[in-house]
Amino acid sequence: MACVVIVGTQWGDEGKGKIVDLLSRHADLVVRFQGGNNAGHTIVLKGEKFIFHLIPSGILYRGKKCIIGNGVVLDPEVLLEEIKELKERGYFKDDHQLMISEEAHLILPYHRKIDVAREKIFKIGTTGRGIGPAYEDKVARCGIRLVDLMDEDLFRQKLEANLLQKNTYLVEVLKEEPFRFSEIYESYLRFRDSLEKYIKDTTTILHQAIKQGKHILFEGAQGTLLDLDHGTYPYVTASNTVAGNVCAGAGIPPTKIDTIIGVAKAYTTRVGEGPFPTELKDEVGERIRQRGGEYGATTGRPRRCGWFDAVVVNHSVRVNGIREVALTKMDVLNDFEKIKICVGYQINGKILHQVPSNLRVWQSVKPIYEEIEGWRGEIRGAKQYRDLPLNARRYIKRIEELIQAKITMISVGSEREETIVLKNPFGK
Repeated sequence: MACVVIVGTQWGDEGKGKIVDLLSRHADLVVRFQGGNNAGHTIVLKGEKFIFHLIPSGILYRGKKCIIGNGVVLDPEVLLEEIKELKERGYFKDDHQLMISEEAHLILPYHRKIDVAREKIFKIGTTGRGIGPAYEDKVARCGIRLVDLMDEDLFRQKLEANLLQKNTYLVEVLKEEPFRFSEIYESYLRFRDSLEKYIKDTTTILHQAIKQGKHILFEGAQGTLLDLDHGTYPYVTASNTVAGNVCAGAGIPPTKIDTIIGVAKAYTTRVGEGPFPTELKDEVGERIRQRGGEYGATTGRPRRCGWFDAVVVNHSVRVNGIREVALTKMDVLNDFEKIKICVGYQINGKILHQVPSNLRVWQSVKPIYEEIEGWRGEIRGAKQYRDLPLNARRYIKRIEELIQAKITMISVGSEREETIVLKNPFGK
């Protein structure tokens, strides 16, 4: 038995979907434990591109069980569309593959409207999918869960009570149009009928799987620097993205986690507002964006691009307890003569080797770089570590030294098989 957690070590978009897809062949269950459809995990399989916003990335394997945990906030319309598209493309033929926690909270239309309206004022960089407002309701204890949706009378009571509050806020504060009860109530009852077969007591199912010695893969969304507590607050997501949240978001004890793998790009990107010390606002940054196809899988927004930031990834290694790292998109740097790595920050004559908590400091630091010779050649055909050019191996080795973790997987292309696996966390 092995319980393996996959988390992002930067600002999301690190390539977690590809790594989860790759490892899913060895897992019995694949579990999403936080976030919502603000995630966009991209997988390329035999030239075909898939983007998953809610369904775990293991769904492309026939017979794999996929769980959406209680820590996820779920937009039923988005999920049903994702299911429909997968089935139309010849995947997810067995409905028993997917299970959704009855304790997961729902995203409702007023969450999305509030999210978009507030973004016009506060400019946090939200995707506008209603994720933050849904988590706010969860904390305020007025959220509506899937188990509530199953009880028609209870759903009616909760929705009526919430709409009194939400419509007042929308009209009086945000100057938006209110919602009619019937338009939400009737549509969500239709969603209920379509989703009912997937809704389960997933915590009990996971505990039974652990007792039976099953291999379980936990799939994080976003990245550590978007974590509500450990990220670049307030420019973060609305949930805890770190490995510790697996326990709360899936309902398993911490003593059952065996391995935590961090995923990092060979450079750095982020979407939306907030500090980004190594950001390149020049032709080099644009070159990385074009070569890496750095546009948001969920929003389509161009990602901000920069050099690898070892300070950021080392921070993620510490707060997650990461011992192994999957390094992705190495091939994007194939043609660079010189490649830089950020090894520290400088501000007011001081050198920092940890990420600062103070937002003003974050926004003012200057990166301290080491420059490394590029490998100036194609690596997509590499099957083993020794197949990589010497300078590519030197780059990997230097990153390992700086982040204090072993790199055990190296992605050299977009396809599932274009990955060098030095160690399988499931021991197969």
